[in-house]
Amino acid sequence: MKDPKNNQTQITNPNKPFTELLWFFLIASCIKFLLIPAYHSTDFEVHRHWLALTHSLPLSQWYSDETSPWTLDYPPLFAHFEHFLSLFAQFIDPTMVHLQNGLSYKSHLTIFFQRVSVIVSDIVLMYGVYCLTRNLERRKRNFVWVLVIWSPGLMIVDHMHFQYNGFLLGILLVSLAALQEGKDLVGGFAFAVLLCFKHLFAVAAPVYFVYLFRHYCRGGLIRGFGRLVLMGTMVFAVFVAAYGPFVYYGQIQQVLSRMFPFGRGLCHAYWAPNFWVFYIILDKLLAFLLMRLGFHIQAPTASFTGGLVGDSSPFAVLPTITPLITFIMVLLAISPSLVRAWRDPQPRLITRWVVYAYTCGFLFGWHVHEKASLHFLIPLGIVVLQSREDASHYFLLSIVSCYSLFPLLYEAQEYPIKLLLLLLHAILMWLGFSAYFSKTKAAEASDPGQRGGDKFGLKRSRGSGSNDIRFRIGWIMKVYLLGLLVVETWGQFLHPILLGNRLPFLPLMLISIYCAFGMMYSWIWQLRRIIRSIDS
Repeated sequence: MKDPKNNQTQITNPNKPFTELLWFFLIASCIKFLLIPAYHSTDFEVHRHWLALTHSLPLSQWYSDETSPWTLDYPPLFAHFEHFLSLFAQFIDPTMVHLQNGLSYKSHLTIFFQRVSVIVSDIVLMYGVYCLTRNLERRKRNFVWVLVIWSPGLMIVDHMHFQYNGFLLGILLVSLAALQEGKDLVGGFAFAVLLCFKHLFAVAAPVYFVYLFRHYCRGGLIRGFGRLVLMGTMVFAVFVAAYGPFVYYGQIQQVLSRMFPFGRGLCHAYWAPNFWVFYIILDKLLAFLLMRLGFHIQAPTASFTGGLVGDSSPFAVLPTITPLITFIMVLLAISPSLVRAWRDPQPRLITRWVVYAYTCGFLFGWHVHEKASLHFLIPLGIVVLQSREDASHYFLLSIVSCYSLFPLLYEAQEYPIKLLLLLLHAILMWLGFSAYFSKTKAAEASDPGQRGGDKFGLKRSRGSGSNDIRFRIGWIMKVYLLGLLVVETWGQFLHPILLGNRLPFLPLMLISIYCAFGMMYSWIWQLRRIIRSIDS
């Protein structure tokens, strides 16, 4: 390409973005290696047992074995992933993959192997981020890498608590990158593969279906029908490859019952900060008021301070919520994005619609874990620099999401780590957003053609002829974020002093309730943006 100043030809190195991203990945990996000795949850034993199960038993028994209470409940491709890891694990420590002797096994080599397996699998996340950001200008893509590759939520969930979310989210990002580039068949294939790794990502399936039907299956009746058949055949082939062997062995019903254990109850033991927190609290308040008025209210089996898990109804006054109700609510909540995708299926907006779908699933879904906030937070980081409003929204949401994960690491020795991760993340966001938007303002000031902004890009503030687009947050948001400090101070210091061992669930309940307000704000913000785009 020609340089207008010196009329010399400049050669762009296509490998430079990947090389730069590799450095970000290696820095993050160094931190992850330091976290190897840190706390790990029961999920560590879950995945270790899955290594042993898939290594020791034939495929026909993977979903029927009950050697451990941690039975296999992920889709088949993830089971094959565990089997693949077990091929290496057997050489590191054979006891690790022994079905009987390996129960609750935690040798140093086992811990090291499983931790490293998560770190290495994050290469898929790195590749997904690369696909989505390789065409962005340097300062924008570098900051997106900081938000995604250095995500404190992923550090806490995957590399301390222990899971493989980065690997799975990487597949999602690859799918979104393909859709944004107009490669619909590749994007649909990647999403189908993702669903066969973890079925909880199916919340965005309606968005994918409507978008691909309207964007890919177009071009007239014959051509459109041909593309529909091609896409359907490809997706069907993925599911046949994953589930076909279990159909052959007569295990498909067992597989589905493991994947969808609706008996676990509406909420997890630690309430995820979603809509159902308010529903639960309202039920408790109504029960209290009615009992004070003399009505006989039967107390639910699941207590107010003991978490909500199991088959019994935790509600004393309000109607019991069933999985069907949550499914309908999620589908209704997603519907505005479906209307938008049907009317105008634009590739540049697909990431936002998918993010919104996962937000709806988190807020209104059945038995949602707090870790599911990563499903919408990570892809949202890709589009965070499109406007100052996006940045402000992400600043709040990422802090709330990370803080809501704090109860996962409840041991004292991990407290400084999770606190430091959140504080560093908040500081990096603030400095990064401030630098980015101040430079953008300066660039617009020097280029009159860019001052007006565009519909989905950076916009200047209205009024008094000002074009101030500096990063800032409103006073309501500031007060809310300060409230997180109050909640944490109560849970860590005041509650033990004032209440001792009484109401042990209260600090967790306060975190759930307070973070739920932030999550509901994020949902309303996204919904409002989508509705405005429908009307425009």
